[in-house]
Amino acid sequence: MLPYYKKTFPNGLKAIVAPLKDTKTITLLVLVKVGSRHEPQNLNGVSHFIEHMMFKGTVKRPTTLQISKELDGVGAECNAFTQKDQTGYHIKVNHEKKKLAFDVLSDMLKNSLFDPKELNRERGVIEEEINMYKDNPQSYVDSLFEELLYGKDNRLGQLISGPKAVIRKVTRSQMMRYKKKYYHPRNMLVVISGKINPQEGFRLIEKHFNWERTKDKASSFSKVKVIQNAPRAKVEYKKTEQVQLCLGFPAYSYFHKDLEALYLLNIILGGNMSSRLFINIRERQGLCYFIRSSANIYEDIGNFVIQSGLDRRRISQAIVRILEEIKKIKQTAVSSEELDKAKEYLKGRLTLEMEDSEQIAGWYGIQQLLTGKTLTLEQKLRKIQKVKIGDIQRVAKDIFQTSKINLALIGPFTAKQEFLKLLKI
Repeated sequence: MLPYYKKTFPNGLKAIVAPLKDTKTITLLVLVKVGSRHEPQNLNGVSHFIEHMMFKGTVKRPTTLQISKELDGVGAECNAFTQKDQTGYHIKVNHEKKKLAFDVLSDMLKNSLFDPKELNRERGVIEEEINMYKDNPQSYVDSLFEELLYGKDNRLGQLISGPKAVIRKVTRSQMMRYKKKYYHPRNMLVVISGKINPQEGFRLIEKHFNWERTKDKASSFSKVKVIQNAPRAKVEYKKTEQVQLCLGFPAYSYFHKDLEALYLLNIILGGNMSSRLFINIRERQGLCYFIRSSANIYEDIGNFVIQSGLDRRRISQAIVRILEEIKKIKQTAVSSEELDKAKEYLKGRLTLEMEDSEQIAGWYGIQQLLTGKTLTLEQKLRKIQKVKIGDIQRVAKDIFQTSKINLALIGPFTAKQEFLKLLKI
């Protein structure tokens, strides 16, 4: 069992220390409970923009180069990410240099300059990132799918990057007000994982993140409820040989009792190279190069989505075949062999991930940030092991309904009607 220790400091900051014996590294991860779902429409993209600006210089380290030189000098890995419900910053380093990791990351989060010249320069960088993302249909189609599912005007349906119009106009003062609102101890979680003992870990966290307690509360958001009575489709024209498709349904939140059954259903249907979709759509029908399914989970809702790159000349045939596989798993119980294999696959994947300090930090941190709970790997595996065949079919029947189908396509098409008439199971 991988132990972990939790603590809440007087300023409201929550912290986790997860010691790992068989490693010489530590990962310091700071999670802030803010993302694109917290942004008003006129500030959509600001969470991601702020993440970028954290690397552009502090009072102590005035330039990007000074930050990177210190970390490069000890071979550290430093990165960050923005999602719809969280923003994360992490440094992975030789355990002997852990004090440097704390000093640099706490300095970036507390004392970043947001220099106006750097800020204006970064607008162009982010615009190019948006261009890169939109020029990659395989990545962009997933965002179109969630925009269709949750609604473009709903904050959960917004793009994480935001539109270029916001990136060009958002002011430094708007960004600083937004940062002050969310970057405070009660809305943050610090995780340290790797070669470190709990006492030292909490001592370093207290020293470097002993920020002033504020009256601000943890972030909140408007819960999403999908109201849908008929299939929906969204088509974006792009002259391509291969069509990018996302076909999916509203699904479960982090708190749903059938979440583990959903994970196993995903593996059986399209979660690996021996799944039904991979074998029947790719290997036997030759309709695609890649096809996969996934379960995207949020605090209040989630979705189950199938994604594939398909031959544009046989796109209708492919959609019909995919829906046939969904119908089969809904109407006929999976075999005990399939379920056992899915459980072993999930156990194997989770076990592999938990051998790295960075993965362990993310495992404990994201659970705590978004659910307020922290399951060990062993506790999670016990929940997975309890799932029965009947649970899989019950979840499939619950989620896979004709009236709840959502289809997003990027390819050489202008009309969605021809695809809407195919959407039935």
